Amino acid sequence: MVTKKMSIVQSNPQTDELPPRPSGELIEVRNPRTGQIDYDFNAPSEVELAARLGGLRHAQPRWAARPLEERIAILKRWRGKWVARQAEIIGALAHDTGRFLIATSEVASVLGMIDRWIASAPTLAQEEELRSATMPNISYRSQYVPYPLVGIISPWNFPVSLCFIDAIPALLAGCAVYIKPSEITPRFVAPVMRTIAAVPELAEVLHVQPGGRATGEQLVAGVDVVCFTGSVATGRIVAENAARNFIPAFLELGGNDPLVITASADLERATDVALRATCLATGQACQSLERVYVDRRIYEPFVALLVEKARRVEPNWPDIHEGTIGPFIFGKQADIVAAQIAEAVAKGARVLCGGNMEDHGGKWLRPTVLVDVNHDMRIMRDETFGPVIPVMAYDHVDEAIELANEGVYGLSAGVIAGTLEEAEVIGRRIDAGGVSLNDGSLTAMCHEMEKHSFKLSGMGGSRMGAAGYTRFFRRKVLIRQHGQPATMANIAESNLSTGKKS
Repeated sequence: MVTKKMSIVQSNPQTDELPPRPSGELIEVRNPRTGQIDYDFNAPSEVELAARLGGLRHAQPRWAARPLEERIAILKRWRGKWVARQAEIIGALAHDTGRFLIATSEVASVLGMIDRWIASAPTLAQEEELRSATMPNISYRSQYVPYPLVGIISPWNFPVSLCFIDAIPALLAGCAVYIKPSEITPRFVAPVMRTIAAVPELAEVLHVQPGGRATGEQLVAGVDVVCFTGSVATGRIVAENAARNFIPAFLELGGNDPLVITASADLERATDVALRATCLATGQACQSLERVYVDRRIYEPFVALLVEKARRVEPNWPDIHEGTIGPFIFGKQADIVAAQIAEAVAKGARVLCGGNMEDHGGKWLRPTVLVDVNHDMRIMRDETFGPVIPVMAYDHVDEAIELANEGVYGLSAGVIAGTLEEAEVIGRRIDAGGVSLNDGSLTAMCHEMEKHSFKLSGMGGSRMGAAGYTRFFRRKVLIRQHGQPATMANIAESNLSTGKKS
């Protein structure tokens, strides 16, 4: 059930000029709240996609030739179009995801990304002349050359923000960009494309069009660099295709993020963080905490307080503007989570709260606390992507670190201790790209610091920090000879016997 507060703002077809509907594969889309198919779209045909990529590539040199100040001014104009249409975009995104508050924050995050990059880009990738330390007559200057065409394949869990987290810095760098959002959440594309169409200079170098696997494979074959956010299994396919086409791949993949809680931790803080960082966005976030290790001395009071708080969390059904937990965006993901819980219970785990999938057409799961878990269970090894909190006791901090470091993932982690200093000592020993100290999932909120994904959680340059911008450049060096160049006489064999210097 969707209340009238969520209704999509209707657009004016006389003022909104969009490209013609593609003619490729027809894809039907389910509403995550009702489970009903209520939307469809056509993926681009092979010919249409090739033509679109060709058009972007043709327009890119003109875009890159604009001074950065001009590209900034154009993105500022685009920002204004976002503001004017944000109610429409939020409404479409809420239909895509079944949640309203996060849809609102996603749209706001794009505005924040534009603000952040237009403020910082002028200070990055600056040319400067340097002198060689070994050859005094040589100086050199770096030229930053943008990749002509960037392909972005984004996921369904944060459909808008994970489209533009890569696209905005790439555009400012001077690249053209084609974005293929997930076919699970395509409704937001039309209103976003209207904002792009309203800025003709941008429309020449930025296009957003959903499609299926075939679209993604053709995209990778037709661009100069690919950015992918999603599962390890699909990321591996993207990386293999990128390698086959000899282009860089920037991959942000899955996680099974641990949280270590020491005996000195404040229980209120620890339970608040464990609950929020596992259940935010129904746990459908790669940086969600998915397994919790608690010092045995505080294990029982921690679990009791966590269960008490978890039981107070309500789903946002039937009113999207009430409750906290949204539906599973992708119905098959609900089945995966249910299977993980069932397997854990069959192996001896106990469910203290939650655990039952609520079916209202769409599927909801209340926060689910599991105890008596171990690493023989998939829920402790695999990515869960749901509001499930398995809690395991440990006897010594070395054991906790060993458990936290088990497995194939290394995206992020968290440590809660009595002091930040104690938390940092542990955090430095955890094999993950971003470790939140006395909090959890901070990498989802702060993008200024550069980090990499460890193990199978990703590959390529960081999308955070300055690298989020500079990775879209190839670096060319211009080497200047201020003296006389060497001649053939300098490399004659006789120089060795006569003692002449070459």
